[in-house]
Amino acid sequence: MNATAIIVAAGEGRRVGAGISKVYLPIGGRALLLRTLDQFSRAKTVNNVIVVIAERDLDRCRSLLGSDPQARKQSWILQTGGSSRQESVNRGLKKISSECDVVVIHDGARPFVSAELIDRVIDEVSTRKAVVVGVPVRDTIKVISGDRQILSTPPRDCLWEIQTPQAFERRLILEAHKAAADQDATDDASLVERLGKPVYVIDGERTNIKITLPEDLLFAEALVASGRSTK
Repeated sequence: MNATAIIVAAGEGRRVGAGISKVYLPIGGRALLLRTLDQFSRAKTVNNVIVVIAERDLDRCRSLLGSDPQARKQSWILQTGGSSRQESVNRGLKKISSECDVVVIHDGARPFVSAELIDRVIDEVSTRKAVVVGVPVRDTIKVISGDRQILSTPPRDCLWEIQTPQAFERRLILEAHKAAADQDATDDASLVERLGKPVYVIDGERTNIKITLPEDLLFAEALVASGRSTK
């Protein structure tokens, strides 16, 4: 199988409050985006990487990747993103080769994904066509109304926190994005679901966190300092 990874790193990351896009923030002395790319370079099943970034960050990102000894060993393509995550992924899809069999989509702000998890989700696509990673929720979940009245408490055993990477047969994810051109979604699996196609979940990793808030940076630094982050 020929697999292409799309790393989505075009968001502003305003909730982190750092003044720059969060993927350029250092974690343990190494930029978050570089840590993410490190893992995809270690994966055995990834042939090509497309990094989708904000247009305003094009020079910054090109300089970062071009000056890093590890990143220079990798094959990557830069693509500018759009105003939404969905549009950014769609722009990344336009860069994939016709030789690609599997597309794996990952949040640039998840730097602790393991190479083993990347390989596992890609391998599963050969039989299941659409596969995501996730972990069971540990807290009780409540469905609430607009005025914050509790409406229901769904059973916890059927609720999962869905992460990335998410991997798809190329033709399927292209069809899903084409059908959803006038819609919006927070992840790519939901677009495939709207086609009525099955999407499967495999076990993810608790350390595969997404850096969103300032406290996430503290946790990320602790993971690196403790040696529990992905090598």
